[in-house]
Amino acid sequence: MTAPKRVQSVFVVAREPASLHAFYEGALGLPLKFRDGDRWIQYGVGNTNVALACAEEAAPATSGLVMVLEVEDFEGAQERIAAAGGQVLGLRDMGSHGAVLSLRDPEGNLVQLFRRAAAPAA
Repeated sequence: MTAPKRVQSVFVVAREPASLHAFYEGALGLPLKFRDGDRWIQYGVGNTNVALACAEEAAPATSGLVMVLEVEDFEGAQERIAAAGGQVLGLRDMGSHGAVLSLRDPEGNLVQLFRRAAAPAA
C-alpha cells in the first residue's frame, strides 16, 4: 500500500445530524456538498470534506471525530495495522461509493481508510 493520497474526510458522529446541520451550515458557514437524508450530511471545506454522520453510518461504538484517509487500495493494510499494534475492526463495502476499512490505532483512536470504487468500464 502506498501512502495515503489525502485526508478524505473528518466526520462527527451525531445523535441528531439534522439538528447539528443548522449549526455547521448556519453558524460555521460550511457549504453543503452532499446529503443522504439525515444519515450523512457532507460539506466541502478546502480540499477535504467535513461531515455529520448518524450512528448507523459510523463504525460500531464510534463517538466524537473520525479521520478518514483516502488510499489507492487495502493490499496488506490489515497485516501492517496488526503488526504495528493496531486493531482492524472491519471492512464495509459501500457499493458505488467505494469501501472503508475501519481500525483503531494503538491508543484506541478510530481511523478509517477509504478506497474509491473503480470507475465503470466505458
